[in-house]
Parts: sequence; structure tokens; C-alpha cells
Amino acid sequence: MNKQELIDALINKMGVGKTDAEKALQAFVDVVTEALRNGQEVNISGFGAFSVSQRAARMGVNPQHPEQKIQIAATKVPKFKAGKGLKEAVR
Repeated sequence: MNKQELIDALINKMGVGKTDAEKALQAFVDVVTEALRNGQEVNISGFGAFSVSQRAARMGVNPQHPEQKIQIAATKVPKFKAGKGLKEAVR
């Protein structure tokens, strides 16, 4: 499902117009993004948790020159852990 399909599903589920569904989805994305940017975790009971994970620096291999080693810098990455309700729904 892509973004447009998700908006269409929201329209059908919520019974709202396309503009309102787009605004609702964008607001959700903006709120989660801002919370993660500020180092907060977003927990949605029964669905899951969005958080930020620290990835350590490491040595890697240059894919264009496999004999050449490169240093990969430490970075922060977004992470999602599915909640119990979501896991059970998917099974």
C-alpha cells in the first residue's frame, strides 16, 4: 500500500473528504517525525512504538572497490517495534 492508497483507505474508513484524509495522514507523519527528532518515543497501544536507535560507527567495504575498506560514521536511525495487537492481527 502506498501513500495514495492509504489516503483512499482513510477516506473510506473515516467517511471524510480527500483533503481531510490527506491532512490527517500528514499531521500524523509530522507529529511522529518531530517527536523522534526531539528524542522522544511514540507509543500507540496495541499498534507499536516508534523510537530512535543509535547505530555505532563501523568499518565497511566500498562496493565499487571491494578491496578498499571505508569508515562508516555513527548515526541515528528510526525504529519501529510492532505491538502485541498488531502482531496478533498479522498472524
